[in-house]
Amino acid sequence: MQFKLKSILGHFKILRSLRARIFLIILVVGVIPSVLMRHGIMENYEERAVALRTSTVQTQLRILANHLITYSYLQDNSSEVIGAELDMLSNLYDGRVLIIGGNFKVVKDTYTISEGKIIISEEVIKSFGGESLSNYDSEHGYIEMTTPITETIKLMTDEGEVEKSVVRGVMLTSISTDSIIATMDILSRRAIILETLMIMVIIGIAIVLSDVLTRPFARVTQAINEVKAGYKDESISVPDYLETMHIVDAFNQVLGRMKVLDDSRQEFVANVSHELKTPLASMKVLADSLLSQPDAPVEMYQEFMGDITAEIDRENQIITDLLALVRMDKKVAGLNISSVNINELTELILKRLRPIARKKDVELVFESIRPVTAEVDEVKMTLIISNLVENAIKYNRELGFVKVTLDADHQMFSLEVEDTGIGIPEESLEHIYERFYRVDKSHSREIGGTGLGLAITRSAVLMHRGSITVTSLEGEGTTFLVKIPLSHIAV
Repeated sequence: MQFKLKSILGHFKILRSLRARIFLIILVVGVIPSVLMRHGIMENYEERAVALRTSTVQTQLRILANHLITYSYLQDNSSEVIGAELDMLSNLYDGRVLIIGGNFKVVKDTYTISEGKIIISEEVIKSFGGESLSNYDSEHGYIEMTTPITETIKLMTDEGEVEKSVVRGVMLTSISTDSIIATMDILSRRAIILETLMIMVIIGIAIVLSDVLTRPFARVTQAINEVKAGYKDESISVPDYLETMHIVDAFNQVLGRMKVLDDSRQEFVANVSHELKTPLASMKVLADSLLSQPDAPVEMYQEFMGDITAEIDRENQIITDLLALVRMDKKVAGLNISSVNINELTELILKRLRPIARKKDVELVFESIRPVTAEVDEVKMTLIISNLVENAIKYNRELGFVKVTLDADHQMFSLEVEDTGIGIPEESLEHIYERFYRVDKSHSREIGGTGLGLAITRSAVLMHRGSITVTSLEGEGTTFLVKIPLSHIAV
């Protein structure tokens, strides 16, 4: 049962193909009008043929009705002339004619079946009222007509002599439509042959057009597969359609992004190698120096061991920051969301950082515009505030200040960290979140740090579905603005 279901789904899978859909659309658009046109032409022919046959026979019947009055056939049906005309009309149209007198009695029946019988029907009664009626029975293939037999008489009135038509009888005529049906059968066969030829041509056109119209998409697929296989890595171009241009442009942007990421990854590996090797190299130099001087004084040992400890701490900090960054990138550590008083958290962090600020003669100011309570990860929020404020202190100038402003609206809260430090060159602003990127490598070495703080900060902000922006003037200062939703947005 499961195999049959998969087989059925496999057969319908072809309908998901653009080529198949174009083929079906062209086929339907071409075939349906031709089928409708054939049926329309046949129905129109049948209506016109029946109308023409009815009009022709009615004309002949009216002439015959005049003859019936002339020869007084309703009173004496022995006239051979009228009999011959009735037989000729019956044979000509393969039909039957009944002459009904004024008392609804059949005077003449060309089939000699109903003579002397009384016939009363709605059509006969209406015809005695002067109406000429016709009815086409397509199921049985005949046309039934009723024709009044009228006589014009002259009457004397106060205004003089006037003529008046009086219905003396009715002719009830049934004529066969076999000839019309036969002609329709011939036309229908020819139309079907022509329609079949048209459908074959339409199928051919549909196959060609579906192939031609989808060929650019096949070229897009081929080009993407070549890039995927590694045969080429440059941008692709398929300008046949506006849609293929949009697809190719999007792919080229992704390809460009992948190249940037690949370059960034290689640079990151090189930077990590360099950053990890530097402390190791320093420790090796210090250790070799101690080993080469067996009689070195205790003071030298203590100094060198202190330097080695500092390098170990630096190595450990780099590894810790790298692990934190990897966890955020891989989403290994999810957010531990809780309701946090951001005002109290900020004050606690600033209290811990004030001794560092005092050592550099930097004033640390906190301005809380309103109380803020948000659903955040307290640990990662601490990282965000700590990294931004610590950087503002490190890269500040003596007697400078760092101002932290906390505000909120009905959807988000904002944390602004403004400093009067050395600033960031304009050309470096777009790179500051890159791992190990340093604006001034020599100055950064003196200040310390791993070069990963802003990368970690940005990742933590994005995990909260927030945003981080920076404005800076070189030599005047820098301002970071972080915005994070008050309510956690579950993904």
